[in-house]
Formats: sequence, C-alpha cells, structure tokens
Amino acid sequence: MLLAMKRAVALTRYPAFFRDAARIEEEAVEFHAYAVLAVPGLLQTEEYARTMFTVWRPRRREDEIEQMVAARMARHKIYERKPAPTLSFVIEESVLERPFGGVDVLRGQLEHIRLVAENPHVEIQVMPTRVVDHAGADGPFTMMTPEGGEPVAYVESQANGRVITKRESVRGFAVRYGILRAQALSPVESVRHIEKLLQGDL
Repeated sequence: MLLAMKRAVALTRYPAFFRDAARIEEEAVEFHAYAVLAVPGLLQTEEYARTMFTVWRPRRREDEIEQMVAARMARHKIYERKPAPTLSFVIEESVLERPFGGVDVLRGQLEHIRLVAENPHVEIQVMPTRVVDHAGADGPFTMMTPEGGEPVAYVESQANGRVITKRESVRGFAVRYGILRAQALSPVESVRHIEKLLQGDL
C-alpha cells in the first residue's frame, strides 16, 4: 500500500492530462514516438526542456517551470531500467533545425540525441522534410506496451492528452508508425544526418 501511495504521489509532478500516460510509460517494455514540433521529452536535455516550458504562452512562473523540468528529467530513468525497454523515435528533420533557446541549446540537444543513439536499445530516425510519401499527416503520437499488457497509443495537443486503448485504433497507429519508419532515414543514416548538422552552421 505504501509503495502504491508513493507511486501515486510521484505521478502528481506531471500535468493531470499526462498522468495516465506517465503511469504506462513507467512500465513500458516498448516505447515508440513520432515527433513533429519538438524533440520528444525522453530525448530532451535539461536546457531544451526548460526552453520549451519557458516559451509557453501564457507564461508560467519560474518555480512552475523548474518543477516541470525536474519532472521531465525524472522520466529519463527509463534508460536505467533492467531489463531495458525497447525505444524508438521518428523525428521530423525540421525539429532538429529549429533553434528553441538559441544555437547553443540546439547544439547541446543534437549532441545528446547522438549520444542516446549509441544505446543498443534505442533507435532514432530522421524523417526528411522533402519526403514525398508521408504517413504522418495526422500529427504526432506515441505508442507504448506495458509489461504483460496490450499496446496503447497516446496523443497530445494544446495541453490535452488522451490514452487510446481500443484495439482497432491502436492497430492503425501501429501500421502508421511502421510505415513512418520505412519512409524515414535509417538509424545509421539519421546519426550521420545529425552529425552533419553539428558540423554545419546551425
């Protein structure tokens, strides 16, 4: 009971709309995300995360921003879990070129993504802006599979989030994600693309 209460209290650090997803994420043996506007939270550096919360309108108080940054960084414990979950990310090329917080923040973020990509349990792919056939027209989403459970999808927009459990709907997300991965650059090509960005003028 005490462990359950501790976990419930820990979840209160997240926005109410995200808590159901956070609960599933903590148990996920698989995590897959398609990002179109910003670097996914599980890949964000502290500086990038702080910038994302700072540019929010209407503006938040400084103490609120710091609480949200701490909560986002706490999610990164997923990389320390044993056995390690399988994680994959498909990120739009434009996300990797948008200098939220300035060039230094972006450079630090790209270097961090390149470092995370070395994890054997993580695959990162870049979706080229100029791709002609694109399965992600409906926007960003996340798919998770909790240990011993069925896959679910999660969609979030404008400070609202929804966990989708209906099998037919989840299957549709899975199909789209599979196609997105096929349309994107391979993990090796994606790392090379990120390295190229770091070598150029950001």
